[in-house]
Amino acid sequence: MWRIESAHIVATLARYTGDFALAEDLAQEALAEALVGWPRDGVPANPAGWLLTVGRRRAIDGFRRRAARDERYAALARDPGADQPADPDLLWDPDRIEDDALALLFVSCHPALSPESQVALTLRVLGGLTSDEIARGFLVPTATVQARITRAKKTLAAARVPFEVPPAAERRERLGPVLSVLYLIFTEGSSATSGRDLIRVDLAVEATRLARVLARLVSEEPEVHGLLALLELTAARFPARLDAAGDPVLLEDQDRRRWDHAAIRRGRAALARAGQVGRGLGAYGVQAAIAECHAVAPSVAATDWERVVLLYEALGRLAPSPVVALNRAVALAMAEGPAAALAAVDELVAEGRLAGSHLLPSVRGELLTRLGRADEARAELEAAVVLCPQERERRLLRRKIVALGG
Repeated sequence: MWRIESAHIVATLARYTGDFALAEDLAQEALAEALVGWPRDGVPANPAGWLLTVGRRRAIDGFRRRAARDERYAALARDPGADQPADPDLLWDPDRIEDDALALLFVSCHPALSPESQVALTLRVLGGLTSDEIARGFLVPTATVQARITRAKKTLAAARVPFEVPPAAERRERLGPVLSVLYLIFTEGSSATSGRDLIRVDLAVEATRLARVLARLVSEEPEVHGLLALLELTAARFPARLDAAGDPVLLEDQDRRRWDHAAIRRGRAALARAGQVGRGLGAYGVQAAIAECHAVAPSVAATDWERVVLLYEALGRLAPSPVVALNRAVALAMAEGPAAALAAVDELVAEGRLAGSHLLPSVRGELLTRLGRADEARAELEAAVVLCPQERERRLLRRKIVALGG
């Protein structure tokens, strides 16, 4: 429940108090009280509303103890129900939840913060990730993540950043970091960097929900629709991506009847909207177009791989990265054969790109397998197992090694 609702709880308390850092502290205190009281007294009918009520009471008590007769205290004191237990259903107003969560997103991505702090704070507050999980995802010490989050809260307080969705004039300049953070949250949900579960649906759903809200709020921005399309089309494959044991199922082995075709329709509609409001697709839109190629194809063999290769080439110009180059090589293997793809992968190896990542030896091992070079393939896949941080993926790589025989 906390993982699902924490962002809404923090956001609503931030609206009540006007203090972002205080709101998170109040939410954590309410959670601690729940961990003690619920096992003894039972889970309330409205758990999120209960936490909000406790957090709000603690805010009022804190202001009173400090005799803080400022505007925030006055606003709370004027509330007719301030001295009485609040009705959780009144606090949990569904019409305000989305605006509150979106305001929290813009605050977390405020330009006063460094990009690293924006990501850490948003993943912590909106994504519900622990400091350890964020640290593993970005290959930094946990203490570094904790320091970034603490520093971010202090910076927001010192800058007196208001808790609100920014006016239209400011949204465009602050939109890039917001989209980037939503993408990162979704990516952590769709391909978890650690832990036993390969897919963390709660994170992916939350990122997609926030992207939908953002698309309504800034409907004139094509990349918002492009990102939403990418998230919908990617999430559509979730039902078929894992087997009964929770292990990954390769694309060619997935039962496409299990794909979420409603999500595919939503994604394609968002992609069409991105094309209508913009002058060509941006990086997120191009990735969505690649996902659409997979979504509409009846099988891997029937996929328009030539178009996928061209789209990856376009993406490489818009947002160049070694991962994009590696994905292009995978598509090239399907369009022109493994030999052409291996040459592209070997260029990445020669350049020292993606060193330390399991992705490069994993792809190279697959290509060598298709070329019949079993010994070389086995060495690459074994190297990938050592580097891979995800247990489910390691199991898949080991199965590939066993399949090589010898």
